[in-house]
Amino acid sequence: MKVFKFGGASLESIERIKNVGEIVQSFPDDKILIVISAMGKTTNELEKVAQHFFMRKREIAAQLLFNIEQTHIQLAEKLLGNKTNAVFTQLQEFFTEAEWTLGEKPVRQYDYYYDQIVGLGELLSTCIVSAYFNQVGINNAWIDVRDVFRTDSTFRDANIDWEVTQRQVNEKVLPLFNTTNVIIAQGFIGSTDQNESVTLGREGSDFSAAVFANVLNAESQTIWKDVEGLKNADPKLFPNTVNIPEISFSEVIEMAYYGARVIHPKTIKPLQNKQIPLYVKCFWTRTCPEQSSRKMWTAPNCPR
Repeated sequence: MKVFKFGGASLESIERIKNVGEIVQSFPDDKILIVISAMGKTTNELEKVAQHFFMRKREIAAQLLFNIEQTHIQLAEKLLGNKTNAVFTQLQEFFTEAEWTLGEKPVRQYDYYYDQIVGLGELLSTCIVSAYFNQVGINNAWIDVRDVFRTDSTFRDANIDWEVTQRQVNEKVLPLFNTTNVIIAQGFIGSTDQNESVTLGREGSDFSAAVFANVLNAESQTIWKDVEGLKNADPKLFPNTVNIPEISFSEVIEMAYYGARVIHPKTIKPLQNKQIPLYVKCFWTRTCPEQSSRKMWTAPNCPR
């Protein structure tokens, strides 16, 4: 079983969503759990909604939310080619839930409202991708990760309750692989024991994928990005940088500690604990073979 994570950049256009489908189709015999982020800059736009709501500028917040709704509906219409797909009802339900939040008066801390609003992005992207996959013959099961990932109530930086999450993965996720090879879940979000939505903090979607990889005892985790790979220096600052094809988990953590823009240590730990290899691949390059080392992350060259 493999865990794949696709970020917002891999979903910001119809062409790229179709490319994600082609990537998944290139693994026809594998069971894959896919973790998906919000599309493009949706998270940034939802943050603006949360900010205006909390400042009691509800009309502005509502207009911004409406703009996000129209963007997603129009993309879904173009991607799916019709307006009759059940996904449009699902999208409307998510936006109705967000509108209910905007109808409240903010009486709790900002971080709580941030999580109720901003986590919407991943729900929207995953149901659209799931609908597209089913339409093109990639049978899949869509899950709401808020029914699976149990956390504490630290809004905007929630901590996973590993025991409950493991139990819910065993009960609600693993049986789905009996009827499909592909499961689609959201990154970045979870819920408390009071069914309140939370977000998981910095690099939340990468971390979500690592949590799934850990509790599923996956053979590997792959993060699909639009990058050339891990460099020996920042190519924006230094010329003639070269790719580092393989690196240990401890070295990645050390590089992050000294400020390198690599995988966050929070993502590494669940993988390191079970020695699950992490691969970083360019989503425009699908044929690069995985390496054999079990303590590293790798990335192939990415064509421009």
